[in-house]
Amino acid sequence: MKLPHRRQFLHLAAGAAALPAVSRIAGAQSYPAQPVRVIVGFAAGGNTDIIARLLGQWLSERLGQPFVVENRPGAGTITASQAVAKAEPDGYTILLFSSSTFVGATLYEKLNFNFVNDIVPIASVTRGSYVMVVPPSFPARNVLEFIAFAKANPGKVTMASAGAGSGPHVTGELFKAMTGIDLVHVPYRGDAQALADLIGGQIHVYFSTLPPSIEHIKTGKVRALAITAAARSEALPDLPTVSEFVPGYEASLWNGFGAPKGLPAHIIEKLNKEVNAALVDPKIMARLSDLGIAPMPMTSAAFGELVVEEIEKWAKVIRAANIKAE
Repeated sequence: MKLPHRRQFLHLAAGAAALPAVSRIAGAQSYPAQPVRVIVGFAAGGNTDIIARLLGQWLSERLGQPFVVENRPGAGTITASQAVAKAEPDGYTILLFSSSTFVGATLYEKLNFNFVNDIVPIASVTRGSYVMVVPPSFPARNVLEFIAFAKANPGKVTMASAGAGSGPHVTGELFKAMTGIDLVHVPYRGDAQALADLIGGQIHVYFSTLPPSIEHIKTGKVRALAITAAARSEALPDLPTVSEFVPGYEASLWNGFGAPKGLPAHIIEKLNKEVNAALVDPKIMARLSDLGIAPMPMTSAAFGELVVEEIEKWAKVIRAANIKAE
């Protein structure tokens, strides 16, 4: 990300404090007065969709208006981001995006909007990990065996993704680069389709998000080899991290809410407060734990800083792997 864009995004994140307190409080009391659309750039059934529906139901009950999830997959989540960027900044169209959304900041060079300039961060939601899974019939039972098998069979091992430039894709590309193996990329339109073909044996490996795959892991429909985050998952404590076999490897995923630039400060403050309240609700915390992800409450400004860091990290991977939009 260019420095002016970085400053612009962090400035938007800090904008909530710019209006007088009386004005913010008065406005917050009247919001929301109608249903809120929550746009998700992934197909139903994936990690971000599951989280959107979980938080949407909680917010609906809490605030007395429906938070309706609308799936708009396509173009590496750019379709969804663009729809929100062009929406009225009134709080009734918001975006639940993931860390993979920011791949588009590098992957798509010619867009009629700029995520950093046109989307204001509201609240982070969760942080979790991808999990490296293979079919039960695959000969490798751990990461080292997988690497050895791939090196012995160059160009014959297929790697699914949720689309070119998606989180699973760049996570896999980072793994390829750090291990020196050759995997054939097979893009899908979301977690559900990729997992279905992995279970059926048509695909050899997938760096899946945990929520849609954890039950398949527990029932033996897929074999988990490792977690991509820096630390082991509480949901699968016996599963090693990739970094235990490939030192320095780390890939986390997270989700958060954003909205069109110009969203009033009182709405940013209210949504941030309510999302953070949801993340300490015992029922929400238990459900997230079951899914293998952890709540990550923070201020909108801190969330903006995280966004900037993630864009810069994955831009390097995209350029090194020469990933192009499909």
